Amino acid sequence: MSASRFIKCVTVGDGAVGKTCMLISYTSNTFPTDYVPTVFDNFSANVVVDGNTVNLGLWDTAGQEDYNRLRPLSYRGADVFLLAFSLISKASYENVSKKWIPELKHYAPGVPIILVGTKLDLRDDKQFFVDHPGAVPITTAQGEELRKLIAAPYYIECSSKTQLVLLSAQFVCLMYSKVPYLVTYRAFLITLICRT
Repeated sequence: MSASRFIKCVTVGDGAVGKTCMLISYTSNTFPTDYVPTVFDNFSANVVVDGNTVNLGLWDTAGQEDYNRLRPLSYRGADVFLLAFSLISKASYENVSKKWIPELKHYAPGVPIILVGTKLDLRDDKQFFVDHPGAVPITTAQGEELRKLIAAPYYIECSSKTQLVLLSAQFVCLMYSKVPYLVTYRAFLITLICRT
């Protein structure tokens, strides 16, 4: 096995869109049931692809405005960003282009951004929309439209609760973080199949 490579992946997005749940679910295979607002937290996952070990450093950031001045400190040295919005929150969807893209372009120009729609399990949950009458689901087409608008190379929808497509969100990070030996569809599929 070759030497380990470190990839810094920073998650950003509005508060309560599911960034922390996504990282906890991926790194521990558990879904946290209580919401605790994040200030800053780090997670780590070692991934082996084609005999190469990659340490995926997952940096969780606070989306709340109280941390606007502190949050950019975590952007230094980022290889890739996961920009998350909730598929059941129009406001978080709109803030991708209004708030997050300007912030990332200012503090971390040129770093690849992967757009991630979270809470996929709730988008088709009729009971959720009965309980939250003002909520409007974001469609896959709207997500793709936003991806094009912000010029992100990839758009993923995932559910931390069901772990649906969760792994691919993390692997797309690896693929777009300038790790040449990971940018192979074969390696991506092998690892995806082995993990599920």
